[in-house]
This record gives sequence, structure tokens and C-alpha cells, in this order.
Amino acid sequence: MNSLVIVLAAAVCLIAAYALYGRWLARKWGIDPKAKTPAVLHNDGQDYVPTDGWTVFAHQFSSIAGAGPVTGAIQAAAFGWLPVLLWILIGGIFFGAVTDFGALYASVKNDGKSMGLLIEKYIGKTGRKLFLGFCWLFCLIVIAAFADMVADTFNAYVVTDGVRTLSENATVNGAAGSISLFFILFAVIFGVSQHKLKLTGWKEVVFGLVCTVLAFVFGMNFPVILGKEMWVYIAFLYIFLAAVLPMWFVMQPRDYMSTFMFIGMIAGAVLGLVFAHPSMNLPAFTGFQNENLGTLFPILFVTVACGAVSGFHSLVSSGTSSKTVSNEKDMLKVGYGAMVLESLLAVIALCVAGAAAGADGTAAAGTPFQIFSSGVAGFLEMFGIPVYVAQSFMTMCVSALAFTTLDSVARIGRMSFQELFSVDDMEHAEGWRKVLCNKYFATVITLVFGYILTQVGYSNIWPLFGSANQLLSALVLITLCVFLKVTGRELRTLVPPFVIMLVVTFTALVQRFISLVKAFSDGKGVFMVEGLQLIVAVLLMILGVTIVVTSGKELLRKRASKSSAVSA
Repeated sequence: MNSLVIVLAAAVCLIAAYALYGRWLARKWGIDPKAKTPAVLHNDGQDYVPTDGWTVFAHQFSSIAGAGPVTGAIQAAAFGWLPVLLWILIGGIFFGAVTDFGALYASVKNDGKSMGLLIEKYIGKTGRKLFLGFCWLFCLIVIAAFADMVADTFNAYVVTDGVRTLSENATVNGAAGSISLFFILFAVIFGVSQHKLKLTGWKEVVFGLVCTVLAFVFGMNFPVILGKEMWVYIAFLYIFLAAVLPMWFVMQPRDYMSTFMFIGMIAGAVLGLVFAHPSMNLPAFTGFQNENLGTLFPILFVTVACGAVSGFHSLVSSGTSSKTVSNEKDMLKVGYGAMVLESLLAVIALCVAGAAAGADGTAAAGTPFQIFSSGVAGFLEMFGIPVYVAQSFMTMCVSALAFTTLDSVARIGRMSFQELFSVDDMEHAEGWRKVLCNKYFATVITLVFGYILTQVGYSNIWPLFGSANQLLSALVLITLCVFLKVTGRELRTLVPPFVIMLVVTFTALVQRFISLVKAFSDGKGVFMVEGLQLIVAVLLMILGVTIVVTSGKELLRKRASKSSAVSA
């Protein structure tokens, strides 16, 4: 099978879904371009900031297009490219994009409330507390996994037999890390200029491109050679600042500039597939059982993760994007559009991995990030781009996928912690409650626990991330069902995704729990690895079951109430 044919077929399906299904949902739910959005009504220059629709789209896409669509699609290809492709398309169109769009829509229609506060309004305070606890725990997992991933990408050293030496990719990794630092610096310059000078249209695009190019020029010429530990500290310092500073100061401009990189990365991959049109060397289907991953059901679904559906996306939709949308007509492209573009990125990653595989179907060696990065860098070299530039660009791009998720999840984790302990009248609240709801304290406590989880390591955290992420999507879907039911809107399309994701994720968590218990019973379990995972898995299952029961009762009660009203 030709990889180009797969990408083109996927693109047609996703574009058609946006134009037909996405717009159908928008009509059914109701979009009012004349309504004043929360960003306009509560403009505070901090979280609520009226923003151009394409800038919000850039923030949404940059925040949700983390490591998931690349890592998940390539890892899951162990089952064959065909089941991965089918799940990306079906999941992206009918599960993921609907969840993202629904969360954004519900939040905008409810004064920019986050999912936790929406649950309180439509399900009750107990459901809200449980959901916020789940969200905070999930944010810790994401922070740990992605911070470890970023530090590994920039790490210039390797340890062999206890001896620490420079790796063969030290300069490229150091350049990518340096580009990231200059990228943040120029994002601040871009953000301040954009805010003060009110840049829009072509002026905004040109200035954003100039800042992006300058970050690359300075970064590639001044590589920073540091070890993994130091990069972890730098990553945590950055996400602390991103979590407490105004959105327009660093997060929005960084996401806006990152979009140029992602467009370049996707364009490079697509052009490479067009001109090289390599074969999909991976087998179409390898069987229902994989020695390393486990069974096709449910592992395929939780491994593909963000490329098809992600609960984390709904936190971005309701946590940050809903507070910056200046017109309701932008919600479709921000909510539904950003997700289908991410699904396309997952398909491209799958095809790049297929092109990199051996003719006999043997998968390329290395991590999913390395496979994708080296594959696209090879495409760029076809067009005369120097090897060092191509490798530095792609290393930065794949790390930016994780970095842009990190700053968003740190902010969302901070907000979840604050909302967990907040009350309506915070002015007269107890002293301890004010301390816990202080944004600086909430950020520090979130990042401290996130840092502790980094000791587990990215590869050990990822299985939990996938299961928790998909379970979160199921919890969001049932919340949206209650919201749509109460407000008299179309909800039938959300019920199948909710039920399917619930079955998938609880099955995966139970399997993970059994494997962790077995590791301890065999004497192979280590507390800082299997022990922490076991604790988190148990908490996720308890919180998940409780939230589903509470939400399910409320959904049935709403139905019963409506039936009674109709009968009367």
C-alpha cells in the first residue's frame, strides 16, 4: 500500500467530517454569532481575554497536539497499520472531535466554566469534587510523562557502565533545547508586542514568523549542552511561570508561534510522502495478541490515545480556550477542527513509521519520537535542507509537541487544585482555604507532586496516561450528556462513545492493576515505579467508578423528570 494514498484518503474523510458532521452538530446545538462570549463579558486581561479565532485555534491545536498522536499511533502499529488507521478516523470523527467541541460549547454557554464547575451545576457538588480530584491526579501524570519526555529529548549525555559521556546527538539535542529557550524568549516579545500594539492580520503573521525564525537561528548557533536532570528543572521552571502568568504573556504567543512549526513539520512530512511516495512497509494486521503490548482490545484504543480521543483535550477546551473565544462562530473550528487536524497528524506519523520500517515489515529501531523525527528529517533533506538544520528543526518540533501540552496542563492542574478547595464566598473563607486556593501555592504543590512522578519514568507512566486519558473522555462525555439533556439539545450521538470508552478504559485499568499486583507478588515490584503506578491506578478506578455512578443517577433522574413533565 502506498503511504500517500493512505494520507489522502484520511484527509478526505476528516475534511468531509468537519464540513458535514461538525456543522450538523453546530446546527443541532445552536451557535449564536451575536451572543457575547465569556471572554467579552469577563475580560480581565488574565484568563478571560477576547482573542482572534485563528489564534484560539492555534492555542487549542498546539495544546492538544502533544506527544500522543505521534507516540500513540506508532506504538499501536505493533497490531498493524490498518486497525490503527481505522480507529484514528472513527475515533477522531465520532469520539474525539465531538468531545472537544462539546466541552468547548458547554463551557462557552456556561460563562466559561471549567468541566469541574459544569459538573457542579448539572450533576452536583459531590460530582464536582470527585471530578476535580480525578483531573488533578491526571494532570500530575501528564506533567510527569511529558516533562520526562522533553528532558530526554534535550539530554546531551549518555551513561554507559556508570560512565557519563556526550552522546553522538549531543549537538543536535543541545540545539533543540537552545531553540526552545529562545522560543520562549521571543514568544514573550511577540506576546507583549501583540498585546500592546494590537497586532492583527498580516502584521501578526509576519511578526510571529520573524520571531519563530529568529528563535531557530539563535538556537542552532548557540546549542546548550546539558544533562537530563538540568533540563527537568528548566522545564518545571518554565511551566511554573506559564501556569501563573497571564495567558497573553507567554502561552498564547508561544502556541501561535508553535503552529508555524507544526505546519512546517506536517508540510515536510506530506511533501516527503508526495514526492517519495514510499510504501507502507508495516503489516496491515499482526493479530489480536501482541507480546509487548497485550491484547488488541482494549490496548489498541488506549495506546492510540490522543490521535483518536482524549479527555485532556476537554480540559483545554473548557479550561483555557473557552475563556478566549470572542465569537461563538469560532467554536466549530477551534473545538472540532483542531481535533480532526490532530487525527491527520496521527495518520501522517503512522505513514512515516511505515516508510521507515524495513521491507520485511520490521519496525524501525528507536522511540516513536526518534522514528518520526528522523523520518521527516530525511524527507526535508531531500529538498536540499542541511542535515544539521533538518535534525535540529525536527527535534525541536517533536519536543514542542510535548512542551505546548506541558504549559497548558500545568495551568489546568493549578486551576483544578484551586477549584477543588474553593467556595462561592472566598472573601470570607477560612485562612487555610485561601492558602490552598492561592494560585502560586496551588501551582507549586501541583508541580512538586508532578516532579515526584517523573521518577517513575516516561515509559512506565505512558500506560497509565493512556487509560486515565481515555477514562477522562468518558467522564466528560457523560457530563455533556447531562448538560445536553437538561438544555434540550441533541445528545444521542454522545451515548455510544461514552459507553464504549467506559468499557475500554476500565478494562485497561483492571488489566494494569492485575499486572502491577503480579509484579509485587513475584518480588519484582519497586515502590518508586510499580508502587506509585499501583496507587495511582487504584485512585483512578475509585474516582472513575464513583463519578460514573453519580453522573449516571443524575442523567436517569433528568430523564425521569422530563418524562414526568411530558406525561403531565
